[in-house]
Amino acid sequence: EPVIHPFQLKLWEWMARYYMCTEGDVMAAALPSHFKLSSETILIYNEEFGDDFSELDNDEFLVAEALQIKHELKLTEVQQILDVPHVYPIVNKLIGRKVCFVWESLKQAYTAKKESFVLLSNEYHDEDKLSLLLNNWGRAPKQMELLLAYLHLVKTQGEVTKAELLKKASASDAQLKGLVDKDILRIEKRSIDRIQYAPKDVTIDFTLSPAQQEALDGVQQCFETKQVTLLHGVTSSGKTHVYVKLIEQAIRKGQQVLYMLPEIALTSQIIRRLQKHFGGYIGIYHSKFSQNERVEIWNKVKSGEMKIVLGARSSLFLPYRDLGLIICDEEHDPSYKQQEPAPRYHGRDAAIYMASLTGSKVLLGSATPCLETYHNARTEKYGLVTLADRFGEVKLPTIEFIDSRTVASKPGEKVMLSPPLLDEIKGTVGRGKQVILFQNRRGYSPYQLCTVCGWIAECRNCDVSLTYHKQSNKLKCHYCGNIYPPVNTCAACGSDKMVQRSFGTEK
Repeated sequence: EPVIHPFQLKLWEWMARYYMCTEGDVMAAALPSHFKLSSETILIYNEEFGDDFSELDNDEFLVAEALQIKHELKLTEVQQILDVPHVYPIVNKLIGRKVCFVWESLKQAYTAKKESFVLLSNEYHDEDKLSLLLNNWGRAPKQMELLLAYLHLVKTQGEVTKAELLKKASASDAQLKGLVDKDILRIEKRSIDRIQYAPKDVTIDFTLSPAQQEALDGVQQCFETKQVTLLHGVTSSGKTHVYVKLIEQAIRKGQQVLYMLPEIALTSQIIRRLQKHFGGYIGIYHSKFSQNERVEIWNKVKSGEMKIVLGARSSLFLPYRDLGLIICDEEHDPSYKQQEPAPRYHGRDAAIYMASLTGSKVLLGSATPCLETYHNARTEKYGLVTLADRFGEVKLPTIEFIDSRTVASKPGEKVMLSPPLLDEIKGTVGRGKQVILFQNRRGYSPYQLCTVCGWIAECRNCDVSLTYHKQSNKLKCHYCGNIYPPVNTCAACGSDKMVQRSFGTEK
């Protein structure tokens, strides 16, 4: 059975054209690497060639002789025989002389995770025989304790793993093996999920406010005539509650839902909220999962078992069986744009195109929608629903600006924490509360400066200033990723008066 659906091929073709890359680039980004078969080249000796190696040179002779003895050789073994890294010229000569043939051995990288389960032998499913066994038990009291522990576990939870049983009974492998040898218990290996899911259940334990209900009705009305709708809701207006109601409706219809977020970090925050409502129906998909875990999620989505997918932009590549709704939360966020490597795509725009292929609806949510989205909504290309009231009459936070020039003790001085900010931090901590400080610069210092001539250390490739990272004691270009050692001497005037200016999160 194919691992992708026809609509995915159309999506790949569109992305390759629109974002000017190859379809191979798109496929590499879309498929978990364990779906891509790898092969190993094996040389097989041609028995019809005979024993006459007189026309072969020394290297060819060594390989032919080894083939005659072993009949098969891997390329790595040929490299070891000749003690050279590049063996293709010699292998091609041997193939041309028909000394050997080439065979490609295909390998699948994905391996299912196995778990050992303990089962009662069929004979003792009869309660009379089981009672007779227990009543006439002779020696081996530890095995008796282990068997009783198994019977208790299987009654309370259904299935029992080997590891769980041994831990519960404080028993050893040898004691379990004794029961297996007596044909009382048996061990069965089964494939299990690497990711554990909660029970599948839908629980909606809240009521929408009048403003939220009006927004929900508006979205549903827009979906009747528009494929894409913008939900323009102010911060803390309760857009997530509207999302939950729409997801519930899709689940009731047997459809799947893609809930896209711009950052992986945001998924852990919202997954707890959604799991409360949808339990095991929801799964997460992002780049931090192992390749084996990605394959398992892929298969669950393809079979339709996983109804809700919460993920970053890469989650749009999954093989949805019956996709009914795509929610693109914080649609204005630039993190939806892939920078490197190709395809350099916009997750929101690609999701909208995919919706046109699958016939699903798209809801874009934002308190500050990007200009093109808002323009499309105002010109009625998209539907537009506004949620202007904050939920529960929550007030907006008070914002206070501090002019850093007025708090500096001398002209031009950069102040990291101003006195008013320090006072607020001390007061907040004193009340037993926590403080978050946002600093939009990575590293320890944004640049190294020569105080004599003003020269700044720059990347040789990009001509942008290098950021100093104190933890690794390196200079890094945040544009191309190149790393340099710290600069102790000015490249322009030779002075050793190099300093780190300004400050980043490390400082």
